[in-house]
Amino acid sequence: MDISVVIPLYNEEESLLELFEWIERVMNENNFSYEVIFVDDGSTDNSWNMIESLKRKTPYIRGIKFRKNYGKSVALHFGFQAAKGDVVITMDADLQDSPEEIPALYAMIKNENYDLVSGWKKKRYDAKLTKNLPSKLYNATARKVTGIKIHDMNCGLKAYRNEVVKNIELYGEMHRYIPYLAKNSGFTKIGEKVVEHNKRQYGKSKFGWNRFVNGYLDLMTLWFLSKFGKKPMHFFGLIGSLMFLLGLIAVIVVGVKKLMALSAHVKAPLVTDSPYFYLALLAMILGTLLFLAGFVAELIIRNSSERNNYLIEKEI
Repeated sequence: MDISVVIPLYNEEESLLELFEWIERVMNENNFSYEVIFVDDGSTDNSWNMIESLKRKTPYIRGIKFRKNYGKSVALHFGFQAAKGDVVITMDADLQDSPEEIPALYAMIKNENYDLVSGWKKKRYDAKLTKNLPSKLYNATARKVTGIKIHDMNCGLKAYRNEVVKNIELYGEMHRYIPYLAKNSGFTKIGEKVVEHNKRQYGKSKFGWNRFVNGYLDLMTLWFLSKFGKKPMHFFGLIGSLMFLLGLIAVIVVGVKKLMALSAHVKAPLVTDSPYFYLALLAMILGTLLFLAGFVAELIIRNSSERNNYLIEKEI
């Protein structure tokens, strides 16, 4: 099979028929063998009834329905597991992503040997202040942290080699960072294509400022796990050692000052009267705790069933 189109959705009943007919026309014009996988993320409208209706008319549709809303990452995860096509395309169900981009994305994967191609909605029709500006700030930070030079990390329209989607794990809200997850799994040939962005015709956007804030927190989590997930002692041990050393030096300085005052027969305040003594003591305690946290993390990693989970590309 050439292409699997994975479409996560939540309350998009108005657009599903039009979207599938558009995809169907593009596929037929290019003679692709394909499947369209709709993943209903606990919709409360008639989205699933529409998917069942379409399924009765064509064998090219597959559907997955969740009992409740789990989020886009989970929907994509199950869609990826079900995908059979050599190339997997993801797009949103709101008609803002154009199926006309599918042939070019497919060609970049098959002919130019990209592992992943992300769409870039260079010209957007969203609200500039509430969505475009936060998106630009978020993407600038993501490029700096991940080292992946693409303009729209969170674009829903992407193309992947099947091997990529089978070897990345999505959870929480990590769908925003699929290119980074792919890079961390060894799929480093990541490209970008300018794609068309259409105005939303039905429903309303699910974007909110909470997603913007959570996006930064998730990015920091991914960065930390990619750097220290297999070697937590390198982080906790280093920070703990530095704090302990800093506290120890401060205690020594306070003690030396007290001894110098005594040797010079000068009245000096008690060591315990100095706030620096308590700050130094606190630094030493925190340093010790961080160092111990590193040991505990190493023990957890050592006993984890995932500790030797590495990806092998080829064997001969």
